[in-house]
Amino acid sequence: MPFPSIKAALGRLLRVLTRPRMLYGLRRHDGAWLPHTRVGSSTDLLHPERLDIGDHVYVGQFNLVDASGGLRIGEGTQITSHVTILTHSSHQAVRLAGRQYWGHPQPPGLVRQPTDIGPWCFIGAHSVIAPGSRLGRGVLVRAFSYVDGQFPDFAVVGGQPARVIGDVRDLDAAWLERETTLTSQYCGGGLPPRP
Repeated sequence: MPFPSIKAALGRLLRVLTRPRMLYGLRRHDGAWLPHTRVGSSTDLLHPERLDIGDHVYVGQFNLVDASGGLRIGEGTQITSHVTILTHSSHQAVRLAGRQYWGHPQPPGLVRQPTDIGPWCFIGAHSVIAPGSRLGRGVLVRAFSYVDGQFPDFAVVGGQPARVIGDVRDLDAAWLERETTLTSQYCGGGLPPRP
């Protein structure tokens, strides 16, 4: 009965070879090598030539990252899994143009706007970042959020639609009090003053 064991071994090998993996290092469209950036093999990067991405960025598995309208992802940002980041939307255009939507060079109602995610942000699982959104430095987006609009530095945002529900500095204060050496590194450059 060697056949079933060979078949099982080949099945295991195929699963190992095709499962999602982290890809370490990324060459940006301008040729810059980002040695500390990691992108999941199951993430779909659309129009990487329009993606301005910093180093130390983590993009997990099963994400859709659309840079067709221009996308900036700042240094150190972490994008978990099952996240959609958009720079265009046809949700209105497909209704307005009907069958003429397909092949139309600029369908009425098509939205295309650059999206900007600041440095040291964290985007929770199953979140959507809408076209034209702007996230400041150190923003935390809670899981299952629909983000549309502008959000200030250090905001905690969540909900559908997302709104500001806190400040990450409140969440981090206890750590920073215990580990005083962290304040010089906080969000890539020192603890900012509170408003």
